[in-house]
Amino acid sequence: MGKTTVTAALARAAALTGRTVLIVEIEGKSGLSEMFGQPELTYDEAVLARGGGPDGAADVTARTLTPDDALLDYLADHGLNRVSRRLVSSGALDMVATAAPGIKDILILGKVKQIEVSGRFDLVVVDAPAAGHAISFLRSAAGLLDAVAVGPINTQATEVLAMLSDPTRCQVLLVTLPEETPVNELVQTAYALEEDIGVSLGPVVVNGVYPQVEGLDTDPTLGVSSDGPPLDLQLLEALGHAAAFRQERSAIQATQLQRLADLLPLPQIQLPYLFTTDIGPQEIDHLAREFLGQLPQLPALDEAAP
Repeated sequence: MGKTTVTAALARAAALTGRTVLIVEIEGKSGLSEMFGQPELTYDEAVLARGGGPDGAADVTARTLTPDDALLDYLADHGLNRVSRRLVSSGALDMVATAAPGIKDILILGKVKQIEVSGRFDLVVVDAPAAGHAISFLRSAAGLLDAVAVGPINTQATEVLAMLSDPTRCQVLLVTLPEETPVNELVQTAYALEEDIGVSLGPVVVNGVYPQVEGLDTDPTLGVSSDGPPLDLQLLEALGHAAAFRQERSAIQATQLQRLADLLPLPQIQLPYLFTTDIGPQEIDHLAREFLGQLPQLPALDEAAP
């Protein structure tokens, strides 16, 4: 269960409160649409989950964004529709990207900014790249400002940077697992995002947290009557091993959750481990309600920022 699952759960949680939501998928082939039982996403908006019903939920809408499609839109908006497709098909964007690193990322972010400014959706959720690429992705606007002093690219980068640095318009929710290496990577990413880019951090989402189970340290033979059927010793032994394993894993997770809290004093949203290999609409709804159940317990972000 990774960042795309969290993206789906967050979007559904917002929709359950009546907020209109657009998910922007930028890497493709994430499996996002399959989680909602829908066909693969395209550049055109598609509804993943219909609203209405007793909850009064809003729709969850989604689309993909690619640099080429974003460039086509940009050129069309500036009266260059005739040459736009020929320019893209010629591979000119790749040549420009080589000469000006970050141009593809700024095209994506520029389109996200355009969607945000339009006000059509209460919330835009971007399924951003994983840690390493995420930093360079969000850093692209500042990099292009340094490289390009004037012109439309400079204007686009300036506007994108204004969006990224405004906590009322943009926040990053980092996603991790309660394990040592993922926690280390998340902490490093968090400080890089705040110090190098100036983006505001929302709550940390921790995936795959084992739900608490009572009685794991209880002797499985307790309460078994001597007058009953004979005990299956192999089954009892297996139950004992399973209970010990679960206790061990829960203890490791608890240690990492506390270490994360010590290293990065941000509020945490802990999503339960789902004992299934298939994430579908029912599982997304379950995680969305877990999101909503924990939101009232979170402290104000300005009180928890590192």
